[in-house]
Amino acid sequence: MKNVLNIKQRNGVLKAMIKLISKERNLLLDANKEDIETFAGEDKALYDRLILNDDKIDGMIRSLQQLLDQEDPVGKEIFSFTHENGLLITNKTAAFGTVLIIYESRPDVTVEAAGIAFKSGNRILLKGGKEAIHSNTTIVNLWHQALKENGIDKNWIQYLNYNREETQKFLKDPNQKIDLVIPRGGERLIAFVKENASCPVIVSGRGNNFIYVHPDADQEKAIDIIVNAKTAKISACNALDKVLINSNLQGFDAFMEKLIKRLKDFHVEILGDEITSEFDGISEITDEKIWYEEFLDYKIAIVMVSSVEVAIAKINKYSGGHSASIVSKSKEVAEEFLESVDSAAVYHNASTRFTDGFQFGLGGELAISTDKLHHRGPMGMQHLVTNKWYIKGDGQIR
Repeated sequence: MKNVLNIKQRNGVLKAMIKLISKERNLLLDANKEDIETFAGEDKALYDRLILNDDKIDGMIRSLQQLLDQEDPVGKEIFSFTHENGLLITNKTAAFGTVLIIYESRPDVTVEAAGIAFKSGNRILLKGGKEAIHSNTTIVNLWHQALKENGIDKNWIQYLNYNREETQKFLKDPNQKIDLVIPRGGERLIAFVKENASCPVIVSGRGNNFIYVHPDADQEKAIDIIVNAKTAKISACNALDKVLINSNLQGFDAFMEKLIKRLKDFHVEILGDEITSEFDGISEITDEKIWYEEFLDYKIAIVMVSSVEVAIAKINKYSGGHSASIVSKSKEVAEEFLESVDSAAVYHNASTRFTDGFQFGLGGELAISTDKLHHRGPMGMQHLVTNKWYIKGDGQIR
């Protein structure tokens, strides 16, 4: 098997995959139906991520098309220097090598994440959850067909149908070289991978996101943003968990009543502090651990804060470092918030639901990293590269 594929070969596979997904749409839906019918458990977020429909399949196709339209991320010059002795020293982007992606439930990851990693010049190992086995293996078969059509070894994209014990063993002592592991799922999956992996791991996906409502906020916009961020997709890591409302907000009671009604229309469970829990429909928070929790459910906490400084401190203490938003008419206050909040994505007057590689123009995402090394936030193919030094000489010695 070749160590390197040129950009024409990589793009050829993506083009073939777009056609195959379009052609085999019903095959994908039938395979996913098998997974849905055998799904066991009450995890709403896991179930929501499992479902494939026409919109999700259209999203897969769009993500591959967006990848196809982007420049090759491999071989870009980052730095060059000519030594006084004549050595030409250049630093360029390079593929990692082999990337293992371990994920729960989501069949669309088998297209989008694999596509990003493949376009970045990497070999791909996929380890999906047992709950999506029919969907995932069907998609991997399409990848293998796309590779074959382009004369490329199918082992560039492999699916590992391992149980938990086999996965643990593979992480600790892999039978092939792995350069990077990316877990996509809940905190238990991330902890499992970090504990067992013998190579670098990029932590992805933990949310616990906050919105702060400043006294001068447009209140209608604030309510729309909160409701969207909470209810549009509860299983997403960019969904809203906590709302901080400044105690100086004018018409606070009326604002709260409108917000509660809108959230209750979606059957959201609302938690609050001593003040907000006085409103009908809100239960008082009794456990400090709630503040660290990512809900992934129709559940939200709404509390009062005395200032933007207190809001920033609270977010930096409790959040997962994923996404945070401020609703305010003041650019000055917003800038203070955006610069001071220690999250991968910070927003002014917008829903946290946009923290997504496709929404950010990256052609989908391999992950949303909450680590600061080597990249932070949505990781597109531009970020799934390392670097390599090229030194050309004519007999120079030191």
